[in-house]
This record gives sequence, C-alpha cells and structure tokens, in this order.
Amino acid sequence: MIRRLLSNKTVVVCLFILTAICLMGAFAPYLAPHDPNLADVINSMMPMSMEYPLGTDHLGRCIYSRLLFGIRTTLYYSLLTMVVTAVVGGFIGVVSGYMRGKVDSLIMRGCEVMLSFPYEIIVLSIVGIMGPGIFNIIIANFIAKIAWYVRIVRSSVISFNHQNYILYSRTVKTPQSFIFRKHLAPNIAAEVIILATLDLGWIILSISTLSFLGLGVQPPTAEWGAMLSDAKEVLFSNPEQMVIPGIAIMVVVACCNLLGDSLRDVLDPRTE
Repeated sequence: MIRRLLSNKTVVVCLFILTAICLMGAFAPYLAPHDPNLADVINSMMPMSMEYPLGTDHLGRCIYSRLLFGIRTTLYYSLLTMVVTAVVGGFIGVVSGYMRGKVDSLIMRGCEVMLSFPYEIIVLSIVGIMGPGIFNIIIANFIAKIAWYVRIVRSSVISFNHQNYILYSRTVKTPQSFIFRKHLAPNIAAEVIILATLDLGWIILSISTLSFLGLGVQPPTAEWGAMLSDAKEVLFSNPEQMVIPGIAIMVVVACCNLLGDSLRDVLDPRTE
C-alpha cells in the first residue's frame, strides 16, 4: 500500500503541498516579518516590497504575516474538526453496525433526522443560536457532518459482519474489543480516511465562508475568510488583496479534493 501510495504522483504532490503549508503555519512566528495584528495606518495599502512581501491592508497590517498566521486558524482548526468528527462518527458507526437491534435503530433514526436538513442550514442555525466564534463553528460542523460518517461506517461494518473470519471469531468467543481492533477497524479505515480527506475541503470552505460573513473568526485574528471580508472594501482599487487569500483557500481545498480522489484509487483493494 505504501509503495502504491508513493507511486501515485497526485498523492505525493498534494501531500507535499499540504505538509509544506502546515509547516509554514507551525513556524509562522519565525517566518512572519511583522505582527499580524499590528495596525499601522501610516503604512496602509503599501505595495509589495522587501519589508512587506505581499503589501499591507487598509489598516497597515502585513498581508504576508496574516496569511501565515491564518494557516493556524483556517487549516489547523479544520483538521481538528475533521479528526474529531471522523473518530467519533466512526466509533458510533461501528457500534451501530455491529450491535444492531434497538441501539442501531435509535442511532439510525437520529442520523436520518440530521440528514434531512441541508448541511449549510444546520451550520448556520447552530452558529446563529450559539453566536459567532471559531469553537462554535467547530461544534456546528461536527454536528452537521457526524451523521455521514455514522451511516457510511455502519454500512461497511454490516457488510463485513458476514465474513467468515468474523463469524469464526464470534463462534470461538473472541472478545468484542479484539474483533473491533483487529478485524473491523482495518477494513473501514480506508473509507473513513477518504471521506475525511474530502470533508476537510468542505470544512475549510465552511470556516472561511462564515468568517467572511462575520459569523466565524472575529477580528483581529488572522483568518483567510476574514481577510477576504476585509479586502472586499478595496476590491476595485486593490484587487490583489482578495486574490491572495482566495488563491490560498483554492489551493488547499483543491489539494484536499485531489488527495481524497487519489487515496480512493490507492486504498481500494478492488483497483489492484
């Protein structure tokens, strides 16, 4: 599997770009030439230069510094949301598909209620009730996405429940924890990883969109969607201020989508 993974050029390129961006965010305090939140009205709307590699915004803040620190807010929080949702949703899906009976029926009825509402409506409703803020966005995306993981993992578990090695394990009274850990988890891991990679792009767009609308990350915290919102005031006079964070969002989301599609080809045993 590792050999097939490394032989896929799309996977390697996307992983390299995402890893490089994550490292830039981790070392942002050392790479950023200025404080991302430091306003200097005297130097507002400065062009690109050695001191300000991407210029400054209408408040005189270094766009390059804000772009670097925005990685922590936009990408890191999206990764956190994706990991928590995948782990919790996967666990509930395994329990539902393996236990069946009343537990399965109760969980599925709850998922059906959640899936009956559009994803965007759920997120906007929760953020509207709880108020703006990055942690409220994380909770909203978690609630809106978890039902998808539960349904997909449950379907996989049900299909594997009838495999001979699992039936044999039950016959010889193998502990449930062993069956979960050794038989079910390796089989459903690929599907969860693929879904989580594709969902990462959606979560990034969700955080950026809500921040653009003023419902997400609050000023003066650097975030790519908030940078787009600030730049819309000077769209016609300085369009590059919207182009820079827009390209950053586009590149990361495109890499996540391409990586998810490529991982499906690499991890799917039917493509052998």
